[in-house]
Amino acid sequence: MSVGAVDSSGGDGAEVAEEPEPTLPEVVRQRVISLAAAAISGLPLDELPMPLRRVAKFAPNRRARLGGSVIAMQLSGDPLLRQRLATRVVNEAGDLGAAVLEGVAPAAADPVEVAALAYLARPDGWRTLVTDATETVRAEAEGAVASERVRDVEQRLARAEHDRAVAKVEADKLRDELARLREETGGLRDEVRTLSKALRESQAKERKATDMLAAEKGRATKVNADHDAELRRIRAKLAEAETAAGAQRQSAKDARAVDDARLWLLLETIGQAAVGLRRELALDPTDKLPADFVAETSADRPEGLTAAARALDADDPARLDQLLSLPKAHMIVDGYNVTKKGYAEISLEQQRNRLIAGVGGLAAQTRAEVTVVFDGAERVHGLPPAPRGVRVLFSRKGETADELIRRLVRAEPAGRPIVVISSDKEVIDGVRRHGAYPLASDTLLRRLSRS
Repeated sequence: MSVGAVDSSGGDGAEVAEEPEPTLPEVVRQRVISLAAAAISGLPLDELPMPLRRVAKFAPNRRARLGGSVIAMQLSGDPLLRQRLATRVVNEAGDLGAAVLEGVAPAAADPVEVAALAYLARPDGWRTLVTDATETVRAEAEGAVASERVRDVEQRLARAEHDRAVAKVEADKLRDELARLREETGGLRDEVRTLSKALRESQAKERKATDMLAAEKGRATKVNADHDAELRRIRAKLAEAETAAGAQRQSAKDARAVDDARLWLLLETIGQAAVGLRRELALDPTDKLPADFVAETSADRPEGLTAAARALDADDPARLDQLLSLPKAHMIVDGYNVTKKGYAEISLEQQRNRLIAGVGGLAAQTRAEVTVVFDGAERVHGLPPAPRGVRVLFSRKGETADELIRRLVRAEPAGRPIVVISSDKEVIDGVRRHGAYPLASDTLLRRLSRS
């Protein structure tokens, strides 16, 4: 398209001279500035007005953003500049630019683009094109606003419907609650009447009892006088009995000393007899203990573990030391009951290792047999070897550590000192019935911390 195709006066110069510049919508105005800013790049610097030369070196987008007001002012006041820019803009617009120069706006064309091209090229009837495009843009904007309002109203209606449904449900709940409260109120009224009747009956009984009490007080006064006389006689007899009891206590003390000597001699005889019986029967020392048989049939040992595990603390460490000093003592420890009470902040693996290491030292000091029992649900492989004298067991599937502990206690012979470390009330009650000595987990923890 030739440069001469764009008329500097827009074909109706009389109208341009007589009529003021039209007021463009903001979107059309920004498009005009954007097209003009892009077209400025093709003009020599000396053909540009002085105000535009400062922004001519900028990129088109930055030029339109920073010099938009200056470009708009020059376009409205400098027809020659507008003609030069319009020629470039119309040529770049192609068919749409040709249609605008002929005063026709294609139906599918963007009204903003048509209005911007018509404003710059100003063909015959350009004001009409600008006005029509402006009206279309405003109508579209108003339609968008109206659509947004319709969506907002629809959303409000949906929320209102939802709130109404929720309110209905709440109302139904409140009605049900009211009916229930009324029913409870009726029951309370009946209960109040029943209690009032019972209160009246109790008051009548109280009055009757008061009368009977007054009569009994009179009889009690007489009985007290008789008792005082009897008490004086008993005190005299008591003084005589105390004198006789002193003599009897001395006799009993002497007899107890004789009995202690006889008991000591009997125990010495039994001990020597046991040694002789063992020698006579030729009993060899056994490498298995009763707890080992229970472990083979009712529990799982951790992989790689060659020795048994160790015990935990209870209420009084001195009491634990006393029990473990008994001959052939066996200490059974409820593993996780102790570790979760003393070392709950560390991992289960660290809890097991710390407990096993602690009771290993205790087993070495006391030479007592030690068994540590853990729940099989937490069983892990590859535990380090247990210290000497410590047995580590895990309960099998379907059995808890508590049940395995009770099974170990029942397997021991009557009379052997068995110490069970646990704070579980069911474990304590169960093992106590079979003759074991239960101690709390704190006892073992305090004993280990002392070590």
